[in-house]
Amino acid sequence: MVLILLVLLAMGYYFLGGYATKVAEMKREAEQLVAASSVDTFRTSETSEVYDVNGKLISRVKGEKDVYYLQIEEIPVYARQAVVTVEDKKFYSHHGIDYRAVVRAVIAMIQNGKVTQGASTITQQLARDVFLTQDRTWERKIEEIYVAYELEKKYSKDQILEFYMNNIYFKNGYYGIEAASQGYFSETVSDLSLSQVAFLCAIPNNPNYYDPLTHFKRTMKRRNRILKQMMEDRVISQKTYEKAKKEKIKLKTTEYKKNNFVETYTYYCATRILMAQDGFEFRTKFEDSDDKKAYDAAYEEAYGNANAKLFTGGYRIYTSLDLSLQKSLQSAVDNGLAAFGETNDEGIYTLQSAAVCIDNVTGLVRAIVGGRSQEVSGYTLNRAYQSYRQPGSSIKPVLIYTPMLERGYTADSIVEDTEIEDGPSNADGYYEGEMTLRRAVEKSKNTVAYKLLDELTPEVGLSYLEAMNFSRLDENDDRLAIALGGFTNGVSPLEMAKAYAAIENDGKYRDPGCIVKITGADGNLIYQADQTEEVIYKPNAARAMTDILEGVLTEGTGRGLGISEMVSAGKTGTTNDNKDGWFVGYTRYYTTSVWVGYDIPKKLPGLTGASYPGSIWHEFMEEAHKDLTPLAFLEPTEIMDTNEYEAADEELLDDPAITGDEVPEEMPEIEQEIIE
Repeated sequence: MVLILLVLLAMGYYFLGGYATKVAEMKREAEQLVAASSVDTFRTSETSEVYDVNGKLISRVKGEKDVYYLQIEEIPVYARQAVVTVEDKKFYSHHGIDYRAVVRAVIAMIQNGKVTQGASTITQQLARDVFLTQDRTWERKIEEIYVAYELEKKYSKDQILEFYMNNIYFKNGYYGIEAASQGYFSETVSDLSLSQVAFLCAIPNNPNYYDPLTHFKRTMKRRNRILKQMMEDRVISQKTYEKAKKEKIKLKTTEYKKNNFVETYTYYCATRILMAQDGFEFRTKFEDSDDKKAYDAAYEEAYGNANAKLFTGGYRIYTSLDLSLQKSLQSAVDNGLAAFGETNDEGIYTLQSAAVCIDNVTGLVRAIVGGRSQEVSGYTLNRAYQSYRQPGSSIKPVLIYTPMLERGYTADSIVEDTEIEDGPSNADGYYEGEMTLRRAVEKSKNTVAYKLLDELTPEVGLSYLEAMNFSRLDENDDRLAIALGGFTNGVSPLEMAKAYAAIENDGKYRDPGCIVKITGADGNLIYQADQTEEVIYKPNAARAMTDILEGVLTEGTGRGLGISEMVSAGKTGTTNDNKDGWFVGYTRYYTTSVWVGYDIPKKLPGLTGASYPGSIWHEFMEEAHKDLTPLAFLEPTEIMDTNEYEAADEELLDDPAITGDEVPEEMPEIEQEIIE
């Protein structure tokens, strides 16, 4: 009678106190949450990985969680058995709730005045981790039960166990058993022993208490209890238990060395690829300031969305970056400026350098350095693609000389090196009068470049840079001052490298990203680099420019900077008051650009393109080519003019000998040349 009275009182309190309405609302909410869920709900955040050109892991890209998702068949049987044994023995027989455990928890709550026992099945823990909070209240507990019940109705036991083992927390940022395995043992979970698996399964019960990095002995004791329970449940034999218990556990955490500039550039390139796949259209020209402002706002929003996907999408990002070349380029930059130790208020070196190396075979970036090496927290400014500076004379081949070679000029054309009223002077203050165009380039004559751009017109010269996606061009750049590098905003080392790489590549431009391909965590291809080529300069003009730039390293301003036993070409660049120094050069293998200057521009006595930038370039390129077969550049006369190609193509199409799929036994010489 007392028990009946208590039940009646409880029911009256439940209904009259409004709890019935509240519980009914929680039930509806639970039904809606589960109904709206799908398999993807349980894998919303996965860690992405970045690899170098040799398949070596560069970095792991993660948001708030380090997560690797495994299908149920990829999770070792021992791991599944251990989790069920220690967390929920009745998992395969109940419907999401262990009612006896719930009663025990209610009694404990009445005795203590608050929720003190979890009484949670695996399904309930999954409900809490994915849909609810970790609050210890009776309301959350009721909703957890409802969500668990709905999950059991919608998903199979294997699916629920799969979801659970990929979402439970293993401390130190690791979510899911694969992340924990790689985090604590530097191995995939499929390669772990039974003892190691049991050790991992000891952590989630109380991640703070069983943190293996700070409470190793506690974790070991719980591992032993798990192994014993598995034996008692006849999941493993006594012999297997004894062997596993004797096994010593040795943690092997992997600390990845931060590759500052490699990582920031990779994330930038990958994010832009995801932006493009989402339909964003990149632009470098704008109608007016309002148009640019609107574009910048749209870009920022799209970049943020794509970057968030990158950090949670579980991508596998394969790059063209070579960590060996990266180390050499960073070393060359550090060595070249080792004598300058001045730092700013943040402790960053005031004198800086940036450099980019492009593979001339693929057109992709092989190494990128955005500054001098320093021990700093987080990432720093990557000057290689984020800083824009005046290029000085290094812009001349790209902007003026190669376009003029397309228009009838040759290396032997006579040009006038004479003073220009209200115009620029030569750096050395000396004028030679009549000279060949070759010598004008070798000696970096400002007067000649200025006059030739006047003939070409700044508008035409800028069109070449626009075609190669120079991103900071301004409407005010339509002026003759750009002949000497006088741009409104400047150019980046990456942009200079890609422009010279186009000259080396017979005038064909390729966008120099660093992403070879991107796959999903499941291996499905998401992106493959295409490296579509766009003709910027005529082939003969590009090869003629290369021939002239060879002389810069033997007879001109870059004399002595050539590479041992490897033909090379390049150009120096120095701005007014020695504020910026550049050297950009190439071989058949690589194109490398180097900039040196202060972040806040100021004069550096002795800075020229041939000084610090040239020595950095030379040191790096010597190292990069030390084991490569010497290759000479191709001569301009070895190829036909573009118009000749087109005429030859038309001739072939009209040839009656070529009909349908038939191919003549002796291929016309002109066709063979086109194919080559």
